[in-house]
Amino acid sequence: MRFAFSLVSLLFLASCGALTSPMVVEGSTDVGQVEIVPLTAQTVKAANQSTYQPRTLPAIFAHTAGLGGSPRGIGTLPDGAFAQEPRPGSLETRLPPAYTPGPYRLGVGDVVILATPRTASTVEQLSGLLAAQNQRQGYTVQDNGYISIPEVGRIDVDGLTLDEAEARVFDALVAAQVEPSFSLEVAEFNSRRVSVGGAVKSPKVEPITLNPLTLSEALTRAGGITASDLDYASIRLYRDGSLYQISLERYLASADIQKIALKEGDSIFVDSEYDLDKAAGYFAQQIQLATLRQTAQASAMGQLATEIDLRRAELDEGRSNFTTRVALDAVDRDYVYIAGEVGQQSRYTLPFERKATLADALFDKGEGVPNATGNVGEVYVLRGSGDGRGIRAWHLDASNAANLVLATRLELRPNDVIFVSEKPMVGVSRLLSQVGLALAGIGL
Repeated sequence: MRFAFSLVSLLFLASCGALTSPMVVEGSTDVGQVEIVPLTAQTVKAANQSTYQPRTLPAIFAHTAGLGGSPRGIGTLPDGAFAQEPRPGSLETRLPPAYTPGPYRLGVGDVVILATPRTASTVEQLSGLLAAQNQRQGYTVQDNGYISIPEVGRIDVDGLTLDEAEARVFDALVAAQVEPSFSLEVAEFNSRRVSVGGAVKSPKVEPITLNPLTLSEALTRAGGITASDLDYASIRLYRDGSLYQISLERYLASADIQKIALKEGDSIFVDSEYDLDKAAGYFAQQIQLATLRQTAQASAMGQLATEIDLRRAELDEGRSNFTTRVALDAVDRDYVYIAGEVGQQSRYTLPFERKATLADALFDKGEGVPNATGNVGEVYVLRGSGDGRGIRAWHLDASNAANLVLATRLELRPNDVIFVSEKPMVGVSRLLSQVGLALAGIGL
């Protein structure tokens, strides 16, 4: 009697559609013609040909807090004061290492001008050039290494030779659609200097120009040596933290020493005797100047850090606001829908700025297809046609696990539906479970 009732119940449930499981069927439907296409290496390429541009993140996520520029360093500072040297019978000569200057390289403070071809009279050219110089004062290399040319923009020339800078300016003029007929000249040399002091007529700081500056030229520009006791006069050269010394007698007797090339930051002191007190005083002044420059640079670094912190806070706030809007679902997104025998039927959000694949959606959060109920041989990606008249079902048969590689290649599109069929016996098992519950409910 119980078996008969169970059979009747089974037939009743079957008549109600309880044995019917959802599946993908090829043919005509209410939403158009359904076409099932097996996924192969060739059909994956066809599926990926449909046009799709992932949504992009706001521009604020591409910005950085850098402000484009930083203070310059001040070079090497001396190790400490030199001890007093007693007057010896003869001065030991200590020459600096050999140094060959290269072509002049532009630096902060240099002033450059653009010389254009002559097209008017000499008087008109001269007056026009002077007017331009008086108005713009040339183009000064700023602290960040750039020069600013009206209607062209900012050009980085720091550390470049004239030829290299001219080529960079040429490219900038061409990019700005300005006639690139010009030559670049240095109007003022302010970035590379040598100081001369002590027993000279006019102590000064002398610039290094296009022509290398030699020791004799530097002393000549300072008015020559004025030491009263030439027998004990000496020339001391401070370079890169080291002190070198040459007796005046040795200097005058050697043309090679007179032609020693000076480099940026050199300090020359002419002493009238073998006593380093005067030289030490002079170098102390140079050290104080370097300390002042260092303090100024530290202040500039502090200001720059403050500006960067403010900019970073602004970026963080903008990004946080966007993240909050995403969490509240207040931002337009593209979705794919997952149904059938999967870990959890859900909506998968397509990512920003990249394309997701079938494998990304199936295995998101570690879910995938349940082994107990899901039929890995019946995995479909349902995609509506562009004209809305039909559906193409891309069929992945993953019963051969090697075909899962195709899932990593098939790109998803907005509003795709991923469907996984149940295993053949799962429907029967669920029906029998329902019959059992029904019999238990009536006490059979």
